[in-house]
Amino acid sequence: MMKSLSARIFTGLFLGVILGSIVQFALADVAFFSGTLVNITGGIGTMFVNMIMMLVVPLVFVSIICGVCELQDLKSFGRLGGKTFGFYIINTVVAILAAFIVAMLIEPGKGVDMSSSDSAAITATELPNLVTLIVSIVPNNPFSAFTSGNMLQVIFMALLLGGVMKSMGSAVEGAVKGFQTANKIMMRLISVVMSIAPIGVFALMFKLGATLEPEVFVSVVEYLVLILSLLLLWIFVVYPYAVSFFTPISAKTFRAKTQEQILFSLSTASSNATIPVTMRTLTDKLGVSKAVAGFGVPLGATMNMGGVSIYITIAIFFVANAYGMPISNEQIPALLFSVFLLSVGAGGVPGGGMVMIGVLIHQMGLPVEAFAIVAALDRIIDMVLTSCNVVGDTAVLTIVDQTEAPHRVEEKV
Repeated sequence: MMKSLSARIFTGLFLGVILGSIVQFALADVAFFSGTLVNITGGIGTMFVNMIMMLVVPLVFVSIICGVCELQDLKSFGRLGGKTFGFYIINTVVAILAAFIVAMLIEPGKGVDMSSSDSAAITATELPNLVTLIVSIVPNNPFSAFTSGNMLQVIFMALLLGGVMKSMGSAVEGAVKGFQTANKIMMRLISVVMSIAPIGVFALMFKLGATLEPEVFVSVVEYLVLILSLLLLWIFVVYPYAVSFFTPISAKTFRAKTQEQILFSLSTASSNATIPVTMRTLTDKLGVSKAVAGFGVPLGATMNMGGVSIYITIAIFFVANAYGMPISNEQIPALLFSVFLLSVGAGGVPGGGMVMIGVLIHQMGLPVEAFAIVAALDRIIDMVLTSCNVVGDTAVLTIVDQTEAPHRVEEKV
């Protein structure tokens, strides 16, 4: 079993939480364990995540170009792009509506008096403007887009360059081969980094177990359980059965194939950092074409945020109810639209959902102190919602690939 990367990642995750918890509850008075050791493991975990993030931008850029160049023609590129984008939008909207219905029925936070919580600062104060979001996709400085890790801009440049290269045909055959070689190198680099994933996961989870404060969860257990239950329902029921309904892959098989992806995303809490694992899950385990995976995974890590949608929706209803400021019927349409924009703009990085909730708390005139509750619980929720996001990417692209199969047969004929 230990030869399996999934098993080793799970072992690292489990041992990290257990040993970290022992440090918190039994060795908190020993400076070496509670201070030095926690800092060391935190540093190792950060280095591991940074190694993954170091590869993300070049991987996304190269894989999208290769994905576009591997398409039979530019017509299929337009069809694939529209289909992938449409499925992602549908996934996000369904997640928001489901969370909204649950929030209206259960009313999380109702009857809870959280007005005495400590204050906390909100780091952002404006809702994203849809026009501004669209305009900013086109970078005025390509180097800035790479150095800042602006995924939407990197994706735009890769699509543009890949489309132009594809339209030029055999005239740029050498350049295409160069990018394909670069893609192989990136995949090899990812394999090297993934070989130390169990150590990185152990370090991340050790720090988490050593620094969590369990008492902050007592008064908000319903909120926590509700969000986690919805996210787990999406991961293990909704997405697997959606795949089994639209493709020949059974729900059981889909769950088994995404096991490594779930465990890895739990530890990193980053959709972007999980991009390499998502790529491998799709192409190696589920048989999805490289063109579909290369195009869809980076796009999904940026905008397909079903988990974040659930999180933001439940969280804002909880905060409003807990502070005695329930959301009125007149506010609901604007709220749901704002959640949609914020979900798309949350980004595939740890804590993205928390920042967006802070934006919404401010925008709706809710108490700033409410942000403290969100921040206290975010790390646990963020782990599971990231798994929901990346499994959603895998489910959508598996379905998209199935719809592309007839077109590939026609093009070969």
